[in-house]
Amino acid sequence: MDWQKVVEGMIGTAVLDIRPLSGGCVGQVYRLDLADGSRLAAKVDERPSPHLDVEGYMLQFLADHSQLPAPQVIHSEPRLLLMSWLPGDSRFGPAAQEHAAELLADLHSISADSFGLERDTLIGGLRQPNGRLPSWLDFFRERRLLYMAEQAHRHGRLPTDLRRRVEKFCGRLADWLAEPARPSLIHGDVWTTNVLARDGRITGFVDPAIYFAHPEIELAFTTLFGTFDKPFFARYQESRPIAPGFIEERRDIYNLYPLLVHVRLFGGSYVHSVDRILRQFGF
Repeated sequence: MDWQKVVEGMIGTAVLDIRPLSGGCVGQVYRLDLADGSRLAAKVDERPSPHLDVEGYMLQFLADHSQLPAPQVIHSEPRLLLMSWLPGDSRFGPAAQEHAAELLADLHSISADSFGLERDTLIGGLRQPNGRLPSWLDFFRERRLLYMAEQAHRHGRLPTDLRRRVEKFCGRLADWLAEPARPSLIHGDVWTTNVLARDGRITGFVDPAIYFAHPEIELAFTTLFGTFDKPFFARYQESRPIAPGFIEERRDIYNLYPLLVHVRLFGGSYVHSVDRILRQFGF
């Protein structure tokens, strides 16, 4: 596919410059400088089974159901995703962290009648099953931990013994986790390179992995790779109080899911991180 010609045909303007950008597990991302002086972002996936249309669906879902700043979808198909250009970088001072907290607290106020979503989505290019369930603990156990542990084991990244320990731990989730008052819409993949900021304000969240969940799984993920810290949590608490025990216990439990995603993708040290958390809880 000559995707540059496809883009020019869609927008009716010549593309003067194409610059590859870093980031993203799925496809290559480019900045497009147009003849009319504007910019767009394009993601291209030339692999045999592309799924950029799923990312387009998720971005459009956020646009239709929330106020979260995210790229506007201009065109979406499996091999090509054309989006509005968002300025900024992934450096977050206290003001930007506080703004991020306000935006995510607002996103988490959006609810549904069950956990999951109307269709499956993607995280890091992997299928993320979202079949709806009325119980968060059941959803987190079945659709997240057990599913991703099985995928990681099937692809030779998670040892059999460790998979069995995940299964045993899943049988005891109710010892540490409780059902939330209601499901919350989450971005699902909030880590440093998926958030853009400029001049102390968040300009956009990219590469979503959306579904309706307990918002604590989102909050936990922001700490896994050091995306946000004290300014974020102090501001979030003002809008949506976090129950005691989150930092001490529940954060690590919820981070088992993104860690299992990373085990499935990369193996290596992430296996040891899963092992450490299971040992922390006696498994």
